[in-house]
Amino acid sequence: MLMGTYTPKLDDKGRLFLPAKFRDQLSEGLVVTRGQERCLTVWPMGAFQQLAGQAQEAPVTDKAVRDYTRLLFAGASDDQPDKQGRLTIPPMLREYASLSKDVIVIGVGNRLEIWDAQRWQDYSDGREQAFSDLSDEVFPAT
Repeated sequence: MLMGTYTPKLDDKGRLFLPAKFRDQLSEGLVVTRGQERCLTVWPMGAFQQLAGQAQEAPVTDKAVRDYTRLLFAGASDDQPDKQGRLTIPPMLREYASLSKDVIVIGVGNRLEIWDAQRWQDYSDGREQAFSDLSDEVFPAT
């Protein structure tokens, strides 16, 4: 399970140190994609392969499926952390998520998200009340 919030720095070459806690789970390979709300999503290779299988089974006659899969796969980059545990984020994806030196990496269960630090702060501040309000809808038994 991938969870927690971390604040690694992005270097001038677009590399960031993956939090040590996640390195074993990502050592066999990963895929970085565009995420919703202008963040990046880091999928362990197995989880991305499951997502890709679901996307390929969806009907291409559905415009929403075509739109989603185009953007998902066009913005995807497969990688493997280097020996120091760094991930290189391609320029196109750094630009998409407006990443600068200060980034936030959050674990979201089966994936990581990489956010520009200010964008994450704005997003989480704006969703705090909704988080409280939605708990009964998302998890009715809790």
